[in-house]
Amino acid sequence: MMQKKIRIVLIFFMGFSVWAQAQEEETIGTETVTVTKAYTPTISDAFKLKSTPSLNDSIVLRKKEIEYNIFSVPVASTFTPAKGKAATVEKTPPPVLFNSYASVGLGNYNNALVDFYTSRSFNRGEDLLDVGFNHHSSRGEIDGTALDNIFYNTKLESSYAKKDSDYDWGVNLGLQHQLYNWYGIPDGAFDDATIDGIDERQNYYKAQAGAHVNMEDSFFKRGELLLRRFWDGVESGENRAVLSPTIELPLTEELVTIKAKLDYVGGTFENANLANEANIPGIDYSYFQAGVNPSILILRDDLTLNLGANFVYGMDMENSDGNFFIYPTVTASYRLVEDDVIAYGGIEGELKQNSYYSFVEENPYVSPTLSIVPTDQQYDAYIGLKGQLFSNVSYNIKGSYMAENRKPLFKLNPTNLFRTDEKGYYYGNSFELFYDDVRTLGIFGELNVDVNRNFSLGVNAEVYEYDTETDNPAWNLPNIKGTLFMDYQIGEEWFMGLNLFYVGEREDFTTVFVQNTAPENFPAAIVALDSYFDANAHIGYRFNEQLSIFAKAANIANNNYNRWANYPVQGFQILGGATYKFDF
Repeated sequence: MMQKKIRIVLIFFMGFSVWAQAQEEETIGTETVTVTKAYTPTISDAFKLKSTPSLNDSIVLRKKEIEYNIFSVPVASTFTPAKGKAATVEKTPPPVLFNSYASVGLGNYNNALVDFYTSRSFNRGEDLLDVGFNHHSSRGEIDGTALDNIFYNTKLESSYAKKDSDYDWGVNLGLQHQLYNWYGIPDGAFDDATIDGIDERQNYYKAQAGAHVNMEDSFFKRGELLLRRFWDGVESGENRAVLSPTIELPLTEELVTIKAKLDYVGGTFENANLANEANIPGIDYSYFQAGVNPSILILRDDLTLNLGANFVYGMDMENSDGNFFIYPTVTASYRLVEDDVIAYGGIEGELKQNSYYSFVEENPYVSPTLSIVPTDQQYDAYIGLKGQLFSNVSYNIKGSYMAENRKPLFKLNPTNLFRTDEKGYYYGNSFELFYDDVRTLGIFGELNVDVNRNFSLGVNAEVYEYDTETDNPAWNLPNIKGTLFMDYQIGEEWFMGLNLFYVGEREDFTTVFVQNTAPENFPAAIVALDSYFDANAHIGYRFNEQLSIFAKAANIANNNYNRWANYPVQGFQILGGATYKFDF
C-alpha cells in the first residue's frame, strides 16, 4: 500500500516538470484589454460562528431555584442620626448708620468743643439736605503774655443736593464768626497803663453761598459758583465771586477738556499801612481774572499724559492796568512696574488770586492794613516716584522747583506808637505782608503702612531751600517740616490715634517807626524763631453703636513754643467729651 502511494507522488512531480518545460518554450504575445466597467470589489459574507449558537441537544438542564431566608433578630437602639449641615463663614455684621451725631467736650484752659451734624434724604435718596455746626473756643491764660488770648471759632454750614438720571445740582450756605486777640506783647514790654489802654480784640465774619451742577451726557460737564462776603470788626470788607465751567469734548481716542474761570476779588481797609504816621489813607483793592485752560488727555497702555496751557488775563481794576499771562499745565505718569513703581511729573503755573479771607485763615493775627495783590506763579516743576513696596506699604518721593513773583510772606508790622487806631494792633503785635520774588527748591517724601485693617501708620518730611530777589530770608517759612501719624482700632470698643509734627527754624523782622524816615531805614532787627515739636493724641471708648466717650491731649511735651513771633501757644492741653449718634 505504501509503495502505491510513492508511485502516485512520483508520477505527479514528473508531470509537473514536463508542463513547466513546455511553458518555458512557449512565447507569450501581447494583447489589448478594454475595460468597460470600473472595478468595484465586494466582500461576500464569510462563514462565521454565531455569537449565540442554538442548542439542538435533546437534553437541556433546568436551573434549580434557590430560596434565601434571612433570620433577623430585633435589637433595641436609641441612636438617631443627625442631619448634615454645611459649615458657614462667620460674617461681620454691617455697621449701623445714623444720619446725625452730636459731640461735646470740655478741657483745661477753659477749652470747649461742640460739634453737630445731620443729613436727611428725601424722595428715595434723590434729594439730600446736610446741616453742620461747629464751635471751638478757649478762655485760658498763656504764661508770659500781657494781653488776653481768648479765641473762638464758630461755623454753621448747610447744603442741598438734587440727583437726577443724567445730572445733579446743589447749593450751599455758610456762616462763620471768629474771635482772636492780638496778644503778641511780652510781659514787661510796656507799662501797665499802656497795656490797660489796648483793645486787642478782633472779630472776623463770613457769609458764603455756592452752587454746582454736573452733567452726564453732555459736553458741558461741570459748573461751580462761589459768592463770599468777608468782613472784620474794624470796618474792613471784601467781596469774592468765582465762576468755573468745565467742557469735555471727545477727539478720536483722546479727551479734550476746557476749563474756564472768571474770578473777582475786591475790598476796602479803612485803616492805613502802619508805615504811615497817621491813619490815612485807607486801602482799596480790586482784581479781576478771566482764564481758559484747554488740555488734551492721552492714554496709552501704562502712560497717562495731559497736555495743556493756562491763558489768563489779569486786571488791576483800581489802577486800570491789565496783563496777559500764559502758563504751562503739563502732567504725566508712567507705570514702570504695574502699581509698584509709578513715575510722574509735571510743570504747572497759575495766577493766584490772593484775598483777605485766605490770609486770615493762614494767620489770624494780621493787621487790617494789608496790601493785597495776586501772585504770579510762573511754574511749579516736579518729578517723583510713587507706588507700593509691599501690598500694605505705599510710598511717594518728589522733587520740585517753583518760581513765584510777588510771593506773600508774613512779617511783623513796625511798632508805631504815633498811631491812635481804634484797635491795638500797632504795638509790634500784628503782621503785614511782604512780597518778594522767591525760587523754592523742595524735596518731599512720604511712607504709609497699613499693618492691618485696624492699624495704620504714616510719616512724611519736607525740606526746602529758598532764594529771594531781595536777598532777605523767606520770612516765617521753615526749611524743614515733618509729620508722623497713627490710628489704631483696639478691639471693637477702644480706639486711639497719635499725631506728631515738627517745624524747623524760621526768621522774622521787627522794626520801629521813626518820623520822617523811609520804612527801609527804620531801626530793625532779625527775630529768630526756634524749631518746635508738638505731640497730640486721642483715645476713645464705644459703649455701643450710638454712644462713645473720648479724650484728646495736645502739646503733650508742654512746650510753649512760638508759632508766630511773640505768640506763644498754650501748654499741655487735655479735653474730654462724649459723642452720640442718632437718627433725626
